[in-house]
Amino acid sequence: MTSITPARPSLTSNDSAVLQALFDAESSPSAGIVIDTSLPSWPSSVTISETDLSSLKQRESEIIRKLQAKESPNQETVISSLEDFDELISQNETYPSAYINRAQTLRLLVDLIYNKETETTESPNTELADGALFSPKTSQLCSRIFSDLGQAITLATPTSPADAVSSAQARLLADAHTHRGYLLLKAARVKKACSGGDDAGPERLRSLTADQLEEMASQDFFFGGRYGNKVAQQLSVQTNPYAKMCGAIVKEALRKEVEGSMK
Repeated sequence: MTSITPARPSLTSNDSAVLQALFDAESSPSAGIVIDTSLPSWPSSVTISETDLSSLKQRESEIIRKLQAKESPNQETVISSLEDFDELISQNETYPSAYINRAQTLRLLVDLIYNKETETTESPNTELADGALFSPKTSQLCSRIFSDLGQAITLATPTSPADAVSSAQARLLADAHTHRGYLLLKAARVKKACSGGDDAGPERLRSLTADQLEEMASQDFFFGGRYGNKVAQQLSVQTNPYAKMCGAIVKEALRKEVEGSMK
């Protein structure tokens, strides 16, 4: 009599790769990125000569130094720096770095306004408060932050995912995607915490659910990690909806197994 041995369930190589990527942040999506130090700082869509680029970097550094001159810059200094970035960008609309630095400066202003509104004594250099993102008084500023981060990403992203990138490109894309992912995650948490946030915050986010915002954050964290940000790699795994779903299934299976062994 022929005995039949039940076949063991097996994973295809593709299934194994997917599960590895879902649960292991060290499977680093940045492995697919080629950084070529011989490339120009920015792709061909950025129409700035190397001579002009040197001048832009100098002007940009001067604005940043003004912000860093004091441990906690006041609102007047931040607004003045924003005006300088506005002028810089109006004269060089394809310079990606100016957009991400203006977004950071807008973050400082949001903190200052929110801290003043809530009469807190926290430094504006601390993490952006969850409530600030959805405060009616800072909605327009937050919209500008998202716009600037989006423009920086658009200008710096290579035409094809297979294209090599410069060190400057990789660094900016890692920072911009991670920054935007962080703000989207904050927005998702505010949505979950209070049901009355639909009429506040950046207009483009108001109609989205907390889950949708978190999925968008996860995508940004994926790209932030892909371009080399280690924190983004970890957050990409934690916020990945498929990883969370699989994790919940595994936890439930383990719970049932434990309960079964106790009977």
